[in-house]
Amino acid sequence: MLCAALLALASCGASPAPQFFGATRHDLRLDGIDFVVFVKGERAEVIRMGYLRRAARDRVPALMIRAAQEASGCVVAGPAGGLHRSPSLPDDTGEARFQLVC
Repeated sequence: MLCAALLALASCGASPAPQFFGATRHDLRLDGIDFVVFVKGERAEVIRMGYLRRAARDRVPALMIRAAQEASGCVVAGPAGGLHRSPSLPDDTGEARFQLVC
């Protein structure tokens, strides 16, 4: 029973931050990297899936912007602010939140 519960949790993958509960989920693969994008209103949260070596991470910030734009059909105006601001450290390539112009 415990193994089944752990397997179910492991298969969940990315989940949105509380500010993005109720958002529409989009799964994208760009240039061989998997992203999960949560779009809610004029904001998007992008989560990079999988492991990348440090040398392969340089292209990720631009791909995160592209993922947010493709998933939302909007243009990224910049990082999300206020309550939607990302808690990640600067230059984090695992998660980003964007303000969109639709």
